[in-house]
Order: sequence, then structure tokens, then C-alpha cells
Amino acid sequence: MKYQSAINSAIAVLILLFLGGCTFKSSVDAGGSIKDSPKMHEASMRPYTIAGKTYYPTQVSVGDTMSGVASWYGRDFHGKKTSNGETYNMYAFTAAHKTFPMNTIVKVTNKRNNKTVIVRINDRGPFVANRIIDLSYAAAKQTGLDTSGTAPVVVEVIGFEGRGNAGHKSVVISDFDVQIGAFKNLSGAQIYQREHNNEGGRYEAFIKEGYLGKEKIYRVWLRGFGSETEALDFISKSKYQGAFIVREK
Repeated sequence: MKYQSAINSAIAVLILLFLGGCTFKSSVDAGGSIKDSPKMHEASMRPYTIAGKTYYPTQVSVGDTMSGVASWYGRDFHGKKTSNGETYNMYAFTAAHKTFPMNTIVKVTNKRNNKTVIVRINDRGPFVANRIIDLSYAAAKQTGLDTSGTAPVVVEVIGFEGRGNAGHKSVVISDFDVQIGAFKNLSGAQIYQREHNNEGGRYEAFIKEGYLGKEKIYRVWLRGFGSETEALDFISKSKYQGAFIVREK
């Protein structure tokens, strides 16, 4: 099976990974395109105008909530640029919001089934009346929106990736990540990324491209840890054999 082949490749490479470097300047999204690591510490607060209406991004604090209708966007936008310059990845746990600062971390609860998901704001929208947030495909699937299209939700601010917003209480996400796998084939890494995304309800899986000698490898990392201590604690209690801390600067 293709999946088993990918796992075998991972096992063959894993031992060698401990001998190699752990930090790279480029990452690979689930669509296979290489992109520069996004700047996570600068929230865009500039006003912008869509269809004649001007929107003013506003500061928010941990614990702030809002209710409304959520929708989602997927394959038609996969691989295109988001409002903060990242490449949209329909398999990542992200979302679009009209006014929340970029890199705000929110928990979205589907009021119809009480399913929740944690996402990071990296895009603007949705620009449709009564809708307050546009989820990625992965986030929509976890909350059941992928079949219903829209649903009433509660959006709660739970933190900010990076340094947080000055003057506002925030949950600071550190630059300590955890490597949970490595693959010779991108397809194997993508399968593994999707299977382990939103680990523990909060850690996002993503792919880092690197080289071991002249051979290209694809490493699957988890991010969202508040500190090195939290990352170490996760490793000690996790099911991932051979997992180790990496740091993305």
C-alpha cells in the first residue's frame, strides 16, 4: 500500500534525522509548493476596503467572544495567497476574519453539534452578510461545516501566536516545535500531516522541507507550544517514538 510505503520510508530516514540539522528557511504546504516561513509576530492592523466598505481591524483580548454564522473555503483557494501573504492551505487549521488581528488564535464552536476547533487567523473575510468567520476545509470538516456549508457558531479568542498584542492579555505561542516524523516522499508527509493535524485539540501539524546530504526530505512538525517545557512535557507523554524538539527562529 502507498501509505505503508511512506511509513517505511519514514522509518528508514528517522534515525538519520537525529544527525542532521533541524531548522530550515523554507516550508512546504500540503499542496506541495515551497514557501518562505511566514512572519508570525506582526499582526496587520491596516484598514482595508472591499466593495466600497472599509473595515477597521481592532485589538481583541483573551476571553472575547462573538456569535454568528461560519462558512468555509477550500480547493478553489488552495495555493493562493492569503491576506497576510501566506499561502492558503486547505488542510491547515486557519480561518479568515474581517477585523481580528492576524495570528489571533480562536476556538470555534458549532452550536448545532457542539464540535469545536482551534484555528489561527491568517486571512480576511468572509464578505457575506451575517457571516463572521470563514474556516479552512480542515477546520470545517472537524466541526461538521464541510457538509452543512454554514452553521451558527461561537468564536472565542484564546491567544495570539507570537508576542501577543501589547496591552492585552494573551497566550503566547513559542517558537519551540516538535518533530513527529520525516519522509522521503512528500505524499507520505502530507498523509501524516493530515492525520495528526490539531493534535490534542491545539497543535497544528505542518511540513518542513530540508536536505540530508543531497537527498530531499519532508519533516512533519507540530507547533502551538507555549514554551520549551510544554513541548518537552508533550514528548514525554506522547505516542510519537523518536519525537524531539526543534526551534524555528
